[in-house]
Amino acid sequence: MNVMAKEKKVEQITDMEVDFAQWYTDVCKKAQLIDYSSIKGVFIYRPYGYAIWEHMQRLMDAEFKKAGVENVYMPLLIPESLLQKEKDHVEGFAPECAWVTMGGSEKLEERYCIRPTSETLFCEHFRNVIQSHRDLPMKYNQWCSVLRWEKTSRPFLRHREFLWQEGHTMHATAEEAKAFTEQMLNLYADFCENVLAMPVTRGQKTEKEKFNGAEATYTIECMMHDRKALQAGTSHYFGDGFAQAFEITFTDKNNQKVFPHQTSWGVSTRLIGGIIMTHGDNNGLVLPPKIAPVQVIVLPIAQHKPGVIEGATAIRDRLTAAGLRVKMDDSDNSMGWKCAEYEMKGVPVRVECGPRDLENGQCVLVRRNDGEKVVVKLEDLETAVAQQLELVHQGMFEKAKKNLTDHIYAASTLEEAKALQEANGGFIKTMWCGEEACELKMKEVAGMSSRCMPFAQEHLGDTCPCCGKPAKKMIYWGVAY
Repeated sequence: MNVMAKEKKVEQITDMEVDFAQWYTDVCKKAQLIDYSSIKGVFIYRPYGYAIWEHMQRLMDAEFKKAGVENVYMPLLIPESLLQKEKDHVEGFAPECAWVTMGGSEKLEERYCIRPTSETLFCEHFRNVIQSHRDLPMKYNQWCSVLRWEKTSRPFLRHREFLWQEGHTMHATAEEAKAFTEQMLNLYADFCENVLAMPVTRGQKTEKEKFNGAEATYTIECMMHDRKALQAGTSHYFGDGFAQAFEITFTDKNNQKVFPHQTSWGVSTRLIGGIIMTHGDNNGLVLPPKIAPVQVIVLPIAQHKPGVIEGATAIRDRLTAAGLRVKMDDSDNSMGWKCAEYEMKGVPVRVECGPRDLENGQCVLVRRNDGEKVVVKLEDLETAVAQQLELVHQGMFEKAKKNLTDHIYAASTLEEAKALQEANGGFIKTMWCGEEACELKMKEVAGMSSRCMPFAQEHLGDTCPCCGKPAKKMIYWGVAY
């Protein structure tokens, strides 16, 4: 194979500027992240795609534990009678529930819902194990899959069955629960920015968009390359509504029976879709180094010549010993094919070493995110590669941050908001009266849903662009995945 093989490989991906949706699907398939199963909307996570989730899971789980959270596992099935105990909650999920009605060849006396989320299961458990203020706070999390019978599907973004974590905590006071709700949202935001190189906007959801049964929902919103929004993670304050519905009480320090206050928070494999759409390019994936299954690929050049394989092996072994995830490709595929293959898979740093490099005691490092090449001495190998990995993360974050900040536009009228969205995409920020009617009008006229009321508020004016009434908050609107 010659260099044309690399070009042929790249041409197999639809140009993102021509058809972003098809480009996304092409990357998911050709980078070997996912495959389709025989059930619509249910996907197979291939090893490379699942490895990304494993690294995300490992790093997040460590942060959860620092916050005092313990992992548990709840049942897959929820009895219908249990699900019905929280009216708003069950109504919100009813259209997405899948039901088990048969056990073997016998019809069940009661239907069982395959969990779309596990609030009711946790509440049933909390009722059994919480008696005293000494039992609180109780901070649980589970890593699992859930099932929601979605009508449409898209790899990572909208599955019927998807992987996630869901945290559920109980606290003695409202103040403590609210503080923990925000703590977990900030944990997600820091993870997205410091690990995934995805800048976020932090804020509160509107009443219309909040989680079913919650008093308040907080969110981190990210902007994708095509300037659409992605809700990347949410954290919910439930107050004592679920506790009252499930009769969860504890004896406080004054020996009074009171209701605890609850939180719930979660992120899912949707984040993998966010990584693809934030950082990917027309050569394929661009992966943040901290979650890349392979952080460094070592490619021996002219490997048939004496000493090249041995030299490349030594480089691989040194970097592996330094704690990096390293692979060496000494297959008989051409160099052009190998470069294209590992660009497609988004490997952050490529190490090239040929006879002349090894003779001169050096190698070449190539960054995936911008293609920059650096010649380094072998004696400085470990330090140099670590520096390049950090530069990859920084470069990815800065590029994504620029995409976000360059595509936030202020509007003072509904017509202006619509025109800005149609011309530029991105987030449109306006003032808002707080009425759902105006939220629905923005959706109907401008095609945008509310993304969040950002914590970093600005005063853009005194009136709502939809109705002209006095404004209460600044809000972000956008077209979302």
